[in-house]
Amino acid sequence: MSIVENRKALHDYSIEERFEAGLVLEGWEVKAIRAGRAQLKEGYVIVRSAELFLIGAHITPLPEASTHIHPDPVRTRKLLLRAEEIHKLIGKVERAGYTLVPLDLHYKGGRVKLQIGLAKGKKLYDKRATEKEREWQREKQRLLKHG
Repeated sequence: MSIVENRKALHDYSIEERFEAGLVLEGWEVKAIRAGRAQLKEGYVIVRSAELFLIGAHITPLPEASTHIHPDPVRTRKLLLRAEEIHKLIGKVERAGYTLVPLDLHYKGGRVKLQIGLAKGKKLYDKRATEKEREWQREKQRLLKHG
């Protein structure tokens, strides 16, 4: 069940492979995500010392967050993947010029998971081609309905 999607990523990148990662979250973050107060639009994934981290994703704390914790909405969050998956991703990012982008937050077995995509940036003409294709599909549907 998807909680929040990063539609901007699908517009700006062509996704070649998808991976599911766990997130190291604090208690207030899990509660805020359950309340739908998460945003991935500005988020990206980086590699630092053979580990993956989600940066720039915004989780707005609930107003009733604890008084002794000072929540940081955009803190760096560690991602959890199998070691062989991490090595594979690091290799592709460092050698083949791929980017890792967060695609969506979802639940799996009661836990919050992040789907990340191994992506290549789209050029402007690719974006235009995608948009044209989408418009053509819409037009086709419209014609079929009224025809």
